[in-house]
Amino acid sequence: MQHATQLAQPGWAQAIKVPVVITLYFWLIKIMATTVGETAADYLAVDLHLGLVATSVVMTVLFLGVLAAQLRASRYVPWLYWLTVTLISVVGTLVTDNLTDQLGVPLPVSTALFAVALAATFAGWWASERTLSIHSIDTRKREAFYWAAILFTFALGTAGGDLAAERLQLGYLMSALLFGGAIALAAAAYSLFKAGAVTTFWIAYILTRPLGATFGDWLSKPGAEGGLGLGTMGTSALFLAAIMLLVVYLTKTRRDLKPAA
Repeated sequence: MQHATQLAQPGWAQAIKVPVVITLYFWLIKIMATTVGETAADYLAVDLHLGLVATSVVMTVLFLGVLAAQLRASRYVPWLYWLTVTLISVVGTLVTDNLTDQLGVPLPVSTALFAVALAATFAGWWASERTLSIHSIDTRKREAFYWAAILFTFALGTAGGDLAAERLQLGYLMSALLFGGAIALAAAAYSLFKAGAVTTFWIAYILTRPLGATFGDWLSKPGAEGGLGLGTMGTSALFLAAIMLLVVYLTKTRRDLKPAA
């Protein structure tokens, strides 16, 4: 009832800083953004020979600048929101890569650390606001909790995806299918068994990260490593173009701000 009341209030949708209506387009862009996060980080650090540290510094500075613009915005702006998501995806990948490659932290340990950090973020968010619903992102504090949670979902998803595909040797395609199946179970729990919308949303959101990461690796890695060999540049360019087209569509139709008739 509270949600319906909020929707009925004039100007409520304009105050929300994230998509109001979660559509198929939301999930498509989210998965593609996670794929770009994986492949773009590899492209910059490895293919362009910037190195992991330099890439991390450049992308973190760029992300913080865009995040500051997102926090200052007075309403939901599709291109700004999704640019922030894409950049935080890259940064989340780089955080995990630095722990693994630079500091030698084992993937099971980093996966556990990010899981704890995400749980602590959710706990702090709930203790402060008594809600984890993205339909309530209408204050600066709630948006700060939201982006902190998003960052940890991306870092956790990168570590978990690499753990499944590489450490457990499931392979990139099999790992992608595994995470995709888990998302389908969460969707079925919501649609068929009336599981909580907030809980199933965050479960699906967390799982789309390893899904996108392993799918991106499968597309970009050479055949000798179990991939299709499209390369990090080709995969990144393909998905970035698709994201841009969908964001333009959402900007014009405002499908993620109002339910379809």
